[in-house]
Amino acid sequence: MSQFAITGVYSAAATPLNADFSPDLGLFAEHCKHLIADGCHGIALLGTTGEANSFSIAERKTILESALKSGLTPDQLMPGTGLASVPDTIELTRHALSLGVTKVVMLPPFYYKGVTDEGLFAAYAQIIEGVKDDRLKVILYHIPQMSGVPLTLGLIERLIKAFPNTVVGIKDSAGQFDNMQAMVSAFPGFSVLAGADPLLLPLIQAGGAGCITATSNLVARSLRTVFEHGADASKAAEVETAQARIMAYRTLSNDYTQIPAIKAMIGLQSKTPSWSRVRAPMLALDEVKLADLATKFAALEAIHG
Repeated sequence: MSQFAITGVYSAAATPLNADFSPDLGLFAEHCKHLIADGCHGIALLGTTGEANSFSIAERKTILESALKSGLTPDQLMPGTGLASVPDTIELTRHALSLGVTKVVMLPPFYYKGVTDEGLFAAYAQIIEGVKDDRLKVILYHIPQMSGVPLTLGLIERLIKAFPNTVVGIKDSAGQFDNMQAMVSAFPGFSVLAGADPLLLPLIQAGGAGCITATSNLVARSLRTVFEHGADASKAAEVETAQARIMAYRTLSNDYTQIPAIKAMIGLQSKTPSWSRVRAPMLALDEVKLADLATKFAALEAIHG
């Protein structure tokens, strides 16, 4: 049995939209099932790649409910529930638990910048104590380039000590491998999950727990190979091939605005053009960029598909 409460390859799943920009619940369920079949252990829905903060609380509840109604199981789902206000975060987290979903990814309150660790600890404590459910497992979400609110090692240590059965891991999307390494070393048994696809390999080799990543929407089976065999020298060639595929797709998505690019690439891979829709204030790739992406994506698929 794993030493970690949460481990594996989780997809930071994108959210497809209808023509009126409402969530396309049927296509989302289809996509999630494809991701599981392609190698993901679970779906981290309603995160950054899922455009969570562009959806209302009611929409977020509906997306989670519809995923479960489609046949996905509670243990396969790990929704983002962190919002700018403590009461809203409590509400979304309680909703997930009411459906049997016990694992959540939780941003810190992110509107006010320059807040102290003491303030962030107070917010997380109020959320956990307000939810009042021993089943809850929280994955902290460190993405300071988006949230503007970093989670320090000192804060994480304090939260683990105060809530050892609840605060069980972190998604680190800052892209600083040294920070991930420091957490693996400082907090044995704490689930450190890479938020950047290329860093899964060194993180697994350093004793990390897995990943929650955007490019898993496209290369889940390769990430699963890295997760399972990254520390196995006898599988080095297989892992190298998988890592090359991961790097190629991640690099291509980064040549454009990432979330619209990831969604467009899912559309190209699945032959479903509606995937290109995004919610304002983001915009879909224009015709020129989409055509350029399609050409490069076809070349990638010919090599790595």
